[in-house]
Amino acid sequence: VQLVESGGGLVQAGGSRRLSCVASGIGFNIFDMGWYRQAPGKERELVATIASSSRTNYADSVKGRVTISRDNAKNTVYLQMNSLKPEDTAVHYCNGHFLKYDYWGQGTQVTVSS
Repeated sequence: VQLVESGGGLVQAGGSRRLSCVASGIGFNIFDMGWYRQAPGKERELVATIASSSRTNYADSVKGRVTISRDNAKNTVYLQMNSLKPEDTAVHYCNGHFLKYDYWGQGTQVTVSS
């Protein structure tokens, strides 16, 4: 099983970034997928999730600025981030969850400069 994130990098405040996570080795369409982030010195926190039904859920801190989506044909989940703020700086992790199965990617760094 592999979850491979990409799309991180350095962006100016107010800018946008799209993260991608390609999954392999799982039945992607039945997995609930999510994005989490961890800033230095802080615990990992939820950003957004998208269920196998495509129902979405967002953290209050990103509502209105972030959109999670999935393409089951490509085994890929996306995170479109707009109006980025310096406090969005963190390693962003992709997660796949189904029943007792829980998988994480290696993370991709997003740094927002002020």
